[in-house]
Amino acid sequence: MSAASNDTPLLRLRGISKSFGAVQALTDVDLDVRAGEVTALLGDNGAGKSVLIKTVAGIHSPDHGEIEWEGTPVRVRTPRDAAALGIETVYQDLALCNNLDIVENMFLGRERTKGFVLDEEQMETAAQETLSSLAVTTVRSIRQPVASLSGGQRQSVAIAKSVLWNAKLVIMDEPTAALGVAESRQVLDLIRELHRGGTTVILVSHNMAEVVEVATRVVVLKAGRKIADRPAAGLGADDLAHLVMMGQLPRAAA
Repeated sequence: MSAASNDTPLLRLRGISKSFGAVQALTDVDLDVRAGEVTALLGDNGAGKSVLIKTVAGIHSPDHGEIEWEGTPVRVRTPRDAAALGIETVYQDLALCNNLDIVENMFLGRERTKGFVLDEEQMETAAQETLSSLAVTTVRSIRQPVASLSGGQRQSVAIAKSVLWNAKLVIMDEPTAALGVAESRQVLDLIRELHRGGTTVILVSHNMAEVVEVATRVVVLKAGRKIADRPAAGLGADDLAHLVMMGQLPRAAA
């Protein structure tokens, strides 16, 4: 697949619609996500945010519409299809195994081998280098059981796991929802590191203050439709809250 030009979005959705029985979850959603951006996906509960990211992640197949990746139409039928393109998703439940350590979690299902045995040394080195590249310094040891980690550290491991597999797009679903102030700060710093490193991020969040800190673009859904899509520069938390509620900025901000 050829690399996209500077004018071509990394991810483009056109006319995406999805229903579950009588419930219309998404209706004709268009979205461009450009390489290197942190796009915040906002909206009230039931707005369609989760359905949209799960469509990109290969969990839901759209009823109508097209998905383009680096300018080429693609069909993302499974999470494996998404991963092959370079799309990794970090959900609220993180999908980490408490009984395994950090290295084992980061390589779960993609273990590296040397002959017929696990290449523990190579996996440890890769895990440590990835954590270091993201400035994750709070874990005591990469062989520390995930069950012993704080919420912020668990989020860091889940995000580092996606980076380890050379993700071009990392989707984060409410990454700070269950975290305290200090742990939320760790995750926001991690998003900044991803941005500085050129990784594209879609961030689903209800926390407008955090969105203001890290987002370069904001997209708002309401009742399954896109009602706003604009740069985040110059917007405050109150502006975003008004945008979510009313579909437009307060007059002063506009």
